[in-house]
Amino acid sequence: MTSILSTCPLVACRAPRQGRGIRIQQVSRRFVYKSRTQVTATEVAHEQRKRQARQEVRHDRRTLLSATLATPLLSIVPSEAHAVEECQYSTSASGIQYCDVEEGTGPSPVAGQTIRCHYTGKLTTGFTFDSSYDRGRPLTFNVGVGQVIKGWDEGILGGEGITPMKEGGKRKLIIPSELAYGSRGAGGVIPPNATLMFDVELLPLTKSAKRKFF
Repeated sequence: MTSILSTCPLVACRAPRQGRGIRIQQVSRRFVYKSRTQVTATEVAHEQRKRQARQEVRHDRRTLLSATLATPLLSIVPSEAHAVEECQYSTSASGIQYCDVEEGTGPSPVAGQTIRCHYTGKLTTGFTFDSSYDRGRPLTFNVGVGQVIKGWDEGILGGEGITPMKEGGKRKLIIPSELAYGSRGAGGVIPPNATLMFDVELLPLTKSAKRKFF
């Protein structure tokens, strides 16, 4: 009398039916069963050890997930939180807050000059609404002549209570809505009366831009 009583496909063997017996091994994609009278004590102990090991794995996963969910956000990204604490903002007379992350070594631009900037723009919620870094192409424009929002012109050229940027410099700007898009918002992405946060990098001018300006 053979000890193999029944076999079935993988999808049909998720749980043994009443009286089918105990699953003891898997052969290819079909399970092999023995009746309870044919199962040895060694096989029973082996199945119990496997069941216990699976339970321990599930317990470890639940413990890890609980610990992850309970971890504060600032402890997950300590470097970013530390960077925010180190950046000391100053406020201009117009209400722009600025912080120089890296002071440039080149000259400061003047009104009407063509400059190139890389930037990332965010809402105060942390949502990034635009980034030249993502496009891989800096923004080129004439500074100080109204081609960008007023907060950018002043934040780069300087003004009362804010120093001008230098080529190669990196600056954080927090621009109030009246120096940005005001009550109208912009593009369905920037809501009305939104304060905007920018990371601005003033790139060196190209040779052609310098010849054109000077």
